[in-house]
Amino acid sequence: MVTILGIDPGTAAIGYGLVKTKIPFGEVSLVDYGAIITSAEREASFRLRLVEKNLLKIVRRYQPDILAIESLYFFQNQKSVMSVSQTKGVILLVAEKTQTPVYEFSPLEIKQALTGYGRAEKEEIQEAVRQILRLEQKPQPDHAADALGASLCFLSKNQWLRIKNSPY
Repeated sequence: MVTILGIDPGTAAIGYGLVKTKIPFGEVSLVDYGAIITSAEREASFRLRLVEKNLLKIVRRYQPDILAIESLYFFQNQKSVMSVSQTKGVILLVAEKTQTPVYEFSPLEIKQALTGYGRAEKEEIQEAVRQILRLEQKPQPDHAADALGASLCFLSKNQWLRIKNSPY
């Protein structure tokens, strides 16, 4: 069995999603998902420490074999890109502390892997995640669905999961 922890980095909400599968081509199952929420009213150092603390709990609890993270993309707001970059740094630090290998995927790569179309809308990604994991409802919040998408992208890119319409 291999367990993949997907992360959607953010500032106020950091999505996480865990899936597991037997390799190669085992059935994929959902382990857990959610979001680490931080308050905009707190200083950055407190928020980053909260991310570290909560992510360490998740990693220690589930002991993932892989961490798949959505890479940062162009932000129009310079302040946003800086704060998300700081969060990503904490995520990478946790991965290093726990010796968890990290794989990064762009939003375009994730969309392509899950839907076969790199410009898919957020709702299409959520629906693809729901169908692949055989869930009754789309995962909420959106950040958690994006994190699960990163996990599934890792499996698809490594040909451990064949997704209908996927070019992999």
